[in-house]
Amino acid sequence: MEQQPIAQEVSYQHSHHSDSEFRKRVKKVTIILSVITVIELGLGLTMYALHLPDGLRRMLIKGMIIILSLAKAYYIVSVFMHLGDEIRNMIMTIVVPLMLFIWFILAFILDGNSYKNLRNKFDQHFKERTMTEEEKKADTLELKPGGKQ
Repeated sequence: MEQQPIAQEVSYQHSHHSDSEFRKRVKKVTIILSVITVIELGLGLTMYALHLPDGLRRMLIKGMIIILSLAKAYYIVSVFMHLGDEIRNMIMTIVVPLMLFIWFILAFILDGNSYKNLRNKFDQHFKERTMTEEEKKADTLELKPGGKQ
């Protein structure tokens, strides 16, 4: 006796591109990725060559580098991993957990930074080992009775 499947298989048959079309697409994406990489390297080298202080300009450059890196990741996943050819639900099953993983990483970075700041504030032995000489001098001025408060 033959068993009937409980649910029909749902699959998406995307059109297969010819070999020449796929090669053109790969070349185009490779050129795009190369240009984005050169721009990222230029921004990074400019940031360090100009010795920009921590501030708005430096954060904008870092933000641009992050956006360009995300664009590269999109192209790699879309073309080389063929996710761009999938149906929307399949894409969402990959993208949504990825966003949760990014949130997880950011939460741990912020928590670690908070722990570092609290440890520097309350653990004098740790502070002595990790602070530069200028930071130690500024900190001892703040602790003296006549120092800055």
